[in-house]
Amino acid sequence: MVNAGDMNGSGNLMDFLDEPFPDVGTYEDFHTIDWLREKSRDTDRHRKITSKSKESIWEFIKSLLDAWSGWVVMLLIGLLAGTLAGVIDLAVDWMTDLKEGVCLSAFWYSHEQCCWTSNETTFDDRDKCPQWQKWSELLVSQSEGASAYILNYFLYIMWALCFAFLAVSLVRVFAPYACGSGIPEIKTILSGFIIRGYLGKWTLLIKTVTLVLVVSSGLSLGKEGPLVHVACCCGNFFSSLFSKYSKNEGKRREVLSAAAAAGVSVAFGAPIGGVLFSLEEVSYYFPLKTLWRSFFAALVAAFTLRSINPFGNSRLVLFYVEYHTPWYMAELFPFILLGVFGGLWGTLFIRCNIAWCRRRKTTRLGKYPVLEVIVITAITAIIAYPNPYTRRSTSELISELFNDCGALESSQLCDYINDPNMTRPVDDIPDRPAGPGVYSAMWQLALALVFKIVITIFTFGMKIPSGLFIPSMAVGAMAGRMVGIGVEQLAYHHHDWIIFRNWCRPGADCVTPGLYAMVGAAACLGGVTRMTVSLVVIMFELTGGLEYIVPLMAAAVTSKWVADAFGKEGIYEAHIHLNGYPFLDVKDEFTHRTLATDVMRPRRGEAPLSVLTQDSMTVEDVETLIKETDYNGFPVVVSRDSERLIGFAQRRELILAIKNARQRQDGVVSNSIVYFTEDPPELPPNSPHPLKLRRILNLSPFTVTDHTPMETVVDIFRKLGLRQCLVTRSGRLLGIITKKDVLRHMAQMANQDPESIMFN
Repeated sequence: MVNAGDMNGSGNLMDFLDEPFPDVGTYEDFHTIDWLREKSRDTDRHRKITSKSKESIWEFIKSLLDAWSGWVVMLLIGLLAGTLAGVIDLAVDWMTDLKEGVCLSAFWYSHEQCCWTSNETTFDDRDKCPQWQKWSELLVSQSEGASAYILNYFLYIMWALCFAFLAVSLVRVFAPYACGSGIPEIKTILSGFIIRGYLGKWTLLIKTVTLVLVVSSGLSLGKEGPLVHVACCCGNFFSSLFSKYSKNEGKRREVLSAAAAAGVSVAFGAPIGGVLFSLEEVSYYFPLKTLWRSFFAALVAAFTLRSINPFGNSRLVLFYVEYHTPWYMAELFPFILLGVFGGLWGTLFIRCNIAWCRRRKTTRLGKYPVLEVIVITAITAIIAYPNPYTRRSTSELISELFNDCGALESSQLCDYINDPNMTRPVDDIPDRPAGPGVYSAMWQLALALVFKIVITIFTFGMKIPSGLFIPSMAVGAMAGRMVGIGVEQLAYHHHDWIIFRNWCRPGADCVTPGLYAMVGAAACLGGVTRMTVSLVVIMFELTGGLEYIVPLMAAAVTSKWVADAFGKEGIYEAHIHLNGYPFLDVKDEFTHRTLATDVMRPRRGEAPLSVLTQDSMTVEDVETLIKETDYNGFPVVVSRDSERLIGFAQRRELILAIKNARQRQDGVVSNSIVYFTEDPPELPPNSPHPLKLRRILNLSPFTVTDHTPMETVVDIFRKLGLRQCLVTRSGRLLGIITKKDVLRHMAQMANQDPESIMFN
């Protein structure tokens, strides 16, 4: 028999686990992390640092640096996210204008910047200056006429196609993960899923560059959603510089939650809205400490963007607006109607977009992503150019729709018939009858609305960066502005009606159409994403007025109720399910009366569960079991006869432990006995050295009995972030339930295809 004393140096895995051991504790790609294990590892690390800090001044300083590393990471994320957002805003502004003309004094100036520097610009023609020339003026010296229009039209389409082709080519060749919005994948990653490379440096670089290109191309998409992905890439990069985060997937996700908040902060200039968005929409695990750090990261990001001042108006977004007129109770009815429209639009968009994306995945259409992008860009540019409301960038369109009509506005939407005898303050212009410009603008807006609704369905989900916030807000803002003008004209022409008599007297400034546009934008965005609290706060931060919170809340809640009546999934959850990611949504309810025994594997008629025994298998047996199965781990039992559960061993750690033992320990061969007990088993003389693997064994795996209701099991998986759960009866192992099994069972109970859940 081999005695225990001989084995101290050779049989104990502890010896080489305490040294730097590559890949221990890491996870394979497209697998779920074990939240409990990550939490436990961080607690052990923190306990070790605390005890060491009492030994010397240097260890104490190291413990302080460790404590401050979280705040340093947040500072760096905020600075980089704010800087990238500012650069993207400036580049988009310039490249969008490049489709229509060029600045002769400095080609890197946008149209607005070019005319700022001109001394020959008049107030009435503030968009016209000699330094800015359209392509027709530059190439054929004509600014008016059919030939000039056709040349400008042709070059507009060519620039759009050029930008879109360059973007899709860069994504396809260098960073396939840089496509889409990124928020469905961010939600899945924050729930504990591993997608290697999704937050990598190449993805960050390519997404930043291509985001500028696709927004400038005029496609019906926004940069706000992808900015969350960009900020999370920044978070992943900086967390990899600190071992506290790089070696613990749970801690890394706390950083990514804060980075998501910084992304929304710079996207909308809404730091508080960003924190609430991260809490409400994307984060799975959000402790109080992460809330403070998210707030700090969002603050730094917003401050950085404000310092860059990309729009030259000291605001963080292009469509910041202030209103001077209060709203009245009678207006709640049209606000709620806009909420209903937002809910219906959200439902229509989700169903049509998911159907189109499913068709893209299952047919030959998905094999030609470059061609698809080129065709959609060409259709968008050809239809968009003749209509001034679709030709301009979507952010500029939203800005114009949100604006209140002051005395200095030159927009068609403000072409009212003025009373020549009016002597009123500039910011208190009374309601007036609509002029011909307003009526033609209404027709153009109606056509633009239909176009946006249709083209956005086909654009979102292509193999380019594509955000949904701005197109959804544009749809709502157009509908809202038209409703607002309608209510305004109704109030002007019928001020003696009972609903207008009390609050809208002749000559008063009663209705603000821009407010209706803002409420409509909130309603449509809420209908598509199902955001509520964070949405209202983001919109409130955009306007800087507390007074309009009630209309926004009414529209957001109504749009959510209406959309939820047709289906509980928002667009991001729908795309998560479409891609088969293992995301266990906290919002999903499980009300069926099934038991753990109905879901566990093995089921009746299936092969028995693959297990390891505590001291009777050889290294070769373990390697054969690993080779023949693809399970993430194996339960360890006393023996195959008793099936008494001892613990659980992860597949990856078994592979690494055996590989390292063969390299570093003498005497470990294929027929060496593997044991998971504290003391070695009794072996005949001349047996090869046994291999002790107790160190990698989880001695307290989560277990439930076979009669535990699945409602409880689902709750446990949600709240503890488990990868798997063992099913026992009186300590005897019966089976195993994985996260994938839970998701497939939930899909089956909801009459959906359980095979759509593809990953573990």
